[in-house]
Amino acid sequence: MNGDSFAARVPAYQERLQLSLDRWLPLDTQYPARLHAAMRYASDGGKRLRPLLVYAAGEVLGLPPAALDAPACAVELIHAYSLVHDDLPAMDDDDLRRGRPTVHKAYDEATAVLVGDGLQAQAFFLLAQDHGSGLDPLQRLKMIEVLGDAAGSRGMVGGQAVDLESEGKRLSLPELEALHIHKTGAMIRACLLMACYAKSPLDSIHLEALDRYGKCIGLAFQIQDDILDIEGNAATLGKTAGKDEAAHKSTYPAVMGLPAARERAQELFDTARAAVGVFGPQAEPLIWLANHIQGRDR
Repeated sequence: MNGDSFAARVPAYQERLQLSLDRWLPLDTQYPARLHAAMRYASDGGKRLRPLLVYAAGEVLGLPPAALDAPACAVELIHAYSLVHDDLPAMDDDDLRRGRPTVHKAYDEATAVLVGDGLQAQAFFLLAQDHGSGLDPLQRLKMIEVLGDAAGSRGMVGGQAVDLESEGKRLSLPELEALHIHKTGAMIRACLLMACYAKSPLDSIHLEALDRYGKCIGLAFQIQDDILDIEGNAATLGKTAGKDEAAHKSTYPAVMGLPAARERAQELFDTARAAVGVFGPQAEPLIWLANHIQGRDR
């Protein structure tokens, strides 16, 4: 890539992602039209952080963007589905997401359940069907394996289950970290691993470096979310602030105290940046993203 900061390329990657979503999501005129319209509604907006991690890791590995469009789109669809289900009355019961009504408020609760189901299935469908990326079937199969493991009961869904079970309970720090390594960290780590499997052959040292970066960023992101839930507001966050405290959830500030939580996040961001030092100047996209995530206010 050229010598510009990754920041200069972010808009182009966001546009690529939107084109991929438009390509792979069924048209809102296609039967059943209302469900497909709701799926598109759920997938619209947001920070697009996870796809950007895929593209940034791809740059570091010297991959063309076309090889990364499908995994970037797939992780965003899984993320969108998880938000739709998290917001349901049976889960976090939230009315606001990305600055507008949640799917069960804009449509209805049953439709929101089906939207999540549809988005999840579409993520795996597109990885299986993407024949224009230049990736061979074994590479795409490995991506499906990585994404399925990260999104399932040993990853995101399992973390959400423990999160719900833990409401009103006081978790220890190891218990809290285990919860968030699964609920949030597994999918962020998967973004890095999916980019790795688009590279063939891949040096084990580079795989380990990107895996470590993903693990650290995933946990730091969640600690930062806990801090923003206390310090942010709905207008900035695009979702209801103070929900964790209202639900009596264990959070990093609650367990460690706010100053210690900030220190832990700083430590993890520093470790992530150090992990990709093995790539030298080529690591700039991931360094920039780490800095960007660390400085976010929503």
